[in-house]
Amino acid sequence: MFASANYANMEGFGISDGDILDRIYVIRGIRVMLDRDLAEMYGVEVRVLNQSVKRNTQRFPEDFMFQLSNNECEILKSQFVISRLNTNKPGWGGVRKLPYAFTEQGVAMLSSVLRSERAIQVNIQIIRVYMRMRQLLLDNKELWKKLEKIEQSLAKKDEEIQAIFKIIKKLLIQEEKPRNPIGFRIPSKVK
Repeated sequence: MFASANYANMEGFGISDGDILDRIYVIRGIRVMLDRDLAEMYGVEVRVLNQSVKRNTQRFPEDFMFQLSNNECEILKSQFVISRLNTNKPGWGGVRKLPYAFTEQGVAMLSSVLRSERAIQVNIQIIRVYMRMRQLLLDNKELWKKLEKIEQSLAKKDEEIQAIFKIIKKLLIQEEKPRNPIGFRIPSKVK
């Protein structure tokens, strides 16, 4: 979907747009990438990436980067079966600290603190993927509006259908009242 002749696979780095898309998560309603995924793509250790960020904290306000909570980390583990996020058991297969999540702006800022050629090229590719994602959303804005209209229409019709069924049930479950006979009574003759 995002692959193109220019960006499909970065020469020498083996990172495709699909690899980047697979590592973009939605946390707190924001599309982010985790420090461990970025470090892997940049070809550095997670601690090196985090040290570079800590040396430049003024460049990473909360809307550029935030640390995941225990709950968010558990949700990621359960949804994606990410064993590397095991914070309970430090050592093999686990991490000692909760991961950091970088927004699109945070990823862009990383290029100013990680200056290797690989980091710069990977950053450019990540930013291009984010741009294409945003463009896809804008291109499909009209489609989203139509879907929302249909959804609202169905919800309204659903309420109307429920009201109809409620009335039908009332009609079907009417109490049996004794009825007066129709017609005339003939008095019986006394013998």
